Amino acid sequence: MECCDHVRHPRRTRAARRRPAGVFHDRRRPAGEGALPPCGCRCRGIGSHPRAGRAGDAHECPRPRGPPGRGAVNTVTVTAPGKLYLVGEYAVLDGAPALLAAIERRVSVSVTDSESWSITSPQLGIDRLDLGEGGALPEGIEDALRRRLRLFDRVRSAVAERSAAGPAVHIDIDSSPFFVDSHKLGLGSSAAVAVALTAALAAAYGPPLTPEALFATASRAHTEAQGGRGSGGDVAAGVYGGLLRYTRGEPPAPRGWPNGLGFFAVTTGSGSSTVDLVSRVADFAVRDPRAHRRDLDRLGSLAARVDDALADADSFLELAAEYFAGVETLDRHAGAGIVSERHRELRELATASGAVFKTSGAGGGDLGLVFAKLDSTDQLQSVFTEAGATVIPAPFSPDGVRTGDA
Repeated sequence: MECCDHVRHPRRTRAARRRPAGVFHDRRRPAGEGALPPCGCRCRGIGSHPRAGRAGDAHECPRPRGPPGRGAVNTVTVTAPGKLYLVGEYAVLDGAPALLAAIERRVSVSVTDSESWSITSPQLGIDRLDLGEGGALPEGIEDALRRRLRLFDRVRSAVAERSAAGPAVHIDIDSSPFFVDSHKLGLGSSAAVAVALTAALAAAYGPPLTPEALFATASRAHTEAQGGRGSGGDVAAGVYGGLLRYTRGEPPAPRGWPNGLGFFAVTTGSGSSTVDLVSRVADFAVRDPRAHRRDLDRLGSLAARVDDALADADSFLELAAEYFAGVETLDRHAGAGIVSERHRELRELATASGAVFKTSGAGGGDLGLVFAKLDSTDQLQSVFTEAGATVIPAPFSPDGVRTGDA
């Protein structure tokens, strides 16, 4: 759940299947689910994107609710997608726009009536942990476990501030799609957990959250769990889905994908800590503020071109290459370790094949993106697999948070 969890090298997996490999967008707007109904069934709440739906609309559902006096919960299941930063990482922390894609790898959170509060989370090494009153972390647990549950505790507290006290529940958190064996893929699992857990607890006790309220609540909890760092972009992808232009303090805006452009994600098998990498860049700002300002200004000016670059495949390929060069410059000056030697090797491999490679998100080794003309992506996947990179299927998800098992 925490971005700094220890990760191990994965065994190699098969390349992505043919159809998802080119992962391209069909120009649909993100179809977020809006305010989540307290019933927890597959019916849909009101709203979708921030411009849709009305918070005051009533929700009617044929599913029976829980026993009178025990709140609205039987079992509520909510899923939220992961994310990829395509352009704008680091600059987004400085107020520049970023381009993110929600991907169809989902965290699932289920909340079920129980006699007492408890939590299960296999990826955190928790088979079943009994919790205190209202889901509070129990006294006497080990510090390492308390740190791993920091995000859960922040979300629980944030939802409790908005909702009336309800019955005890058992909470099950499954983030297995974000791992290959024990290796965390760097696809935004902690943000997806924050979104799905916030939505599930709020839906269990009501009133249901609008997309805007869900984003605000989950983003605050996620930022607090990361020590105050983070842009909120990964949370926005989890709430709204689709391809988004995101700027801090502004509603996320849906975007269309360039015709004829494909991409795929690869992992090198070495993990990283987002918080540590961002902290090193922040240390660079203190150490040499003028150089830091120059580097961030360059990245910001590149990120501002993202809308123009989405007009056609060639323009986007050019921007992606320039942006990675800007990230390399920042990394060289900061000494942060954003770009690894393995990343440089994969960049050379991509360049030799007429493609563009760049890091995604914080960098540090765990994930890279390969952009190319759509008709060449299948062949490129084979090239990268033969070079020892693991291709990760990560198709776009037009939907953000969803209720039900789907």
